[in-house]
Amino acid sequence: MSSALSQAALESPALDRDADASAPDASDPDACLSGPIARPAPLPQRHAHKFGGSSLADADRYRVAVGLLDDGAPQRLAVVSAMQGVTDALVALTAAARAGQDWAPAWSALRKRHVETADSLDPHRRHGTREAIEAECEGLRQALERLAAQDDAALAAALPGLGEVLSSYLILAALGGAAAGWSRLDAREVLVVHPGEMGVGVDWAASRERLADWRRRHDDRHVVITGFVARDAQGQDTTLGRNGSDFSAAIFANLFDADALTIWTDVDGVLSADPRLVPDAVCLPSMSYAEACELAYFGAKVLHPQTLAPVQQRGIPLRIRNTRNPQAPGTLISLHSQPDAVPVKGLSLVHNLAVLELVGNGMVGVPGTAERLFGALRGAGVSVTMISQGSSEHSICCAVRADQAERGRAAILAAFADAMADGQAQDVTVTPDVCVLAAVGDGMVGLPGVAAQLFDALAKARVNLRAIAQGAGERNISVAIAARDATRALRAAHSAFWLSPHCISIGLIGPGKVGRALLAQLAAAQPRFQRNSRLDLRLRALADSRRMHLAPRALAFEDGAAALSEEHEALDLERFAEHVRAEHIPHALIVDCSGSDAVAAHYPQWIAAGIHVVTPSKHAGAGPLERYQAIREASRNGGQFRYEATVGAGLPVIQTLRSLLDTGDELTEVEGILSGTLAWLFNRYDGRTAFSELVREAHALGYTEPDPRDDLSGTDVARKLVILAREAGRALSLEQIEVESLVPEALREVSKEEFFERLHELDAPLQQRFDTARAAGLSLRYLARLGRDGRASVGVVSPPPGHAALHGALTDNLIQFRTLRYADNPLVVQGPGAGPDVTAAGVFGDLLTIAQALGARA
Repeated sequence: MSSALSQAALESPALDRDADASAPDASDPDACLSGPIARPAPLPQRHAHKFGGSSLADADRYRVAVGLLDDGAPQRLAVVSAMQGVTDALVALTAAARAGQDWAPAWSALRKRHVETADSLDPHRRHGTREAIEAECEGLRQALERLAAQDDAALAAALPGLGEVLSSYLILAALGGAAAGWSRLDAREVLVVHPGEMGVGVDWAASRERLADWRRRHDDRHVVITGFVARDAQGQDTTLGRNGSDFSAAIFANLFDADALTIWTDVDGVLSADPRLVPDAVCLPSMSYAEACELAYFGAKVLHPQTLAPVQQRGIPLRIRNTRNPQAPGTLISLHSQPDAVPVKGLSLVHNLAVLELVGNGMVGVPGTAERLFGALRGAGVSVTMISQGSSEHSICCAVRADQAERGRAAILAAFADAMADGQAQDVTVTPDVCVLAAVGDGMVGLPGVAAQLFDALAKARVNLRAIAQGAGERNISVAIAARDATRALRAAHSAFWLSPHCISIGLIGPGKVGRALLAQLAAAQPRFQRNSRLDLRLRALADSRRMHLAPRALAFEDGAAALSEEHEALDLERFAEHVRAEHIPHALIVDCSGSDAVAAHYPQWIAAGIHVVTPSKHAGAGPLERYQAIREASRNGGQFRYEATVGAGLPVIQTLRSLLDTGDELTEVEGILSGTLAWLFNRYDGRTAFSELVREAHALGYTEPDPRDDLSGTDVARKLVILAREAGRALSLEQIEVESLVPEALREVSKEEFFERLHELDAPLQQRFDTARAAGLSLRYLARLGRDGRASVGVVSPPPGHAALHGALTDNLIQFRTLRYADNPLVVQGPGAGPDVTAAGVFGDLLTIAQALGARA
């Protein structure tokens, strides 16, 4: 069973769980939680060390191991694996000999590597290391010749263990041999094992007896021990299964009554998740035996349950450490783990599974159904990873290895043939391409809401759960999911429990003024988010109206626009969205600052696919009603749609309206100034300066669009009013609004140049209206109105004295809500409503609102 829990490449074998009564039964998950537990001594008096192959790659690594063994303990044990890559080489040699192939060159290379290492570690041949290596290699050559002449399965099974034997001579020489107080124990002299259905088990009584005899003959304080190898009761050489040296170390720590066991590998300890899938995986400082057992049973390579059983039996603390970073404390596994801020310690993925499901109406309340099903699977040799059954008993399902699924289905069909013939059972289905995600931690025990937190995180990441299982011990919640969702699910779960930042993949369309301002704001805020909020925003795609840049790695926000100009391809919005919604990142978000109706047309499908959309563009909110309704429908079960910046730039206009309605208030009227450009023009217009001159000044200051007619037509204001009306539940369309354009009809279709030449034609009509208003003691403002009767209009009006619109500053937007609660004294939202920085801030706020909804603490 593969695992993603630890990067430590110390794979433990699938070993026999039918052990002697003196050891816990590792086939029972609860066995790891029982047995006599002794409190370990504060300082080890007898310290067992185990070195994996990556820690013994060459002579220099052996010398490093010697330094690590000098820990001051009165008695030390060194259990060694083969040199890195040697076990694989021995397996290949054995296979070549059995197949009649030429194995001699590979044998010579293996011999040469060990002889050269022996000469480096024992240059003066004081310890007889080279002679011992030569003798063992000669024995290997003879064994290979015998295999080539006549196949011998027992001999072939034993040969891969020679690497540990060779390695033990090498480290003994590096340690100084007998002169330094070290002796060498060939585990085959002591360790007795017996075969079982799932591997090999230890004959503890016979092994203790043989070790006692060996110790009477060897009085050295320190011992080098071969890992991996053993003998059966008939004296035949065998092994503990592939990468069984960890189990050897635990066995000998138990047999020697060690106070501590340290497993040395090439990473800092057990990680919270596979760092290849979750770069932010953290090293766990401590774990309890119970947590370790749960992780081990879910396939953690460094934590096979049989490795844990011998040390837990005697309460021996086990620590995982890194030979290449010995300053790191590693991961301590003992009776109790240290208190942690999060309930979940680690997350593991088991790949290459399928779900078998038996469905039957006649199964309800029938005793023995599960026994019958799992008995059939056992008889077919099918391993079960996870079991789930609803209380209705209508169906029962289990996760099995993918390559055993069809065999399992056939076995169940055979076992329930009579029930199917009688109509009591209906079908046995196979769901392929499944992974199981397990969340493990002592902190989950008795803590409400952990499952909800996990399921909520997976739901937000658009991961569907096929099956769910949790034991009564509450230390493990397992879910079966589609294999294609595995990485996204793992990262989402990891983020949900604050083990890593909440990661959001971002695509930006339209890096114009607002887009660039947003990139600058994100660049300034990103370090603060990563430091204080554990929010990881990743810019992965940019696009304008013609081209796009899809980044294989996240771009720095400050470099985003430049990347689009330097390297790009033709715009393809479908590919753009697919890239943003990367499988390895839990959440995806597209920011659309383009102002393109064609881009807005893609919102429904993006949101339905789980991509969140943020925009200051009014095309979605004020476009065709059918599209708006499709967006809202998609957002019920898909991504979120946020558009605060469409009405008042950075002002909380939609947020305020939504809060009123959500709390039960009822909107009766909306009135306000919804254009910063028109606000500036009419706040400045006093009849003394021609209106056309004010338009020219506003254009020069950058307050207007490049073509001022886009502001003066009133269409933009009308779109904003449509958005507010729809937010209030009114099915209003742009065509239903009475819009007063300030552009004379004769100037609407001319070129921009001609428009500016004839701009003075705006003056007379407005001057006349101004004079009329002033004669009545009033002023002019360009207001949007949505009345009680449903009438919607946009145009120039003369507000009554005291109206809020008369007291706004220059470019202020101002929205006045009248509701049942705010009937006499309307609620007013007022502030700057124009400019790229303010609009970008509104977009930024929407982005953070989504991040918070996903679980980030922004």
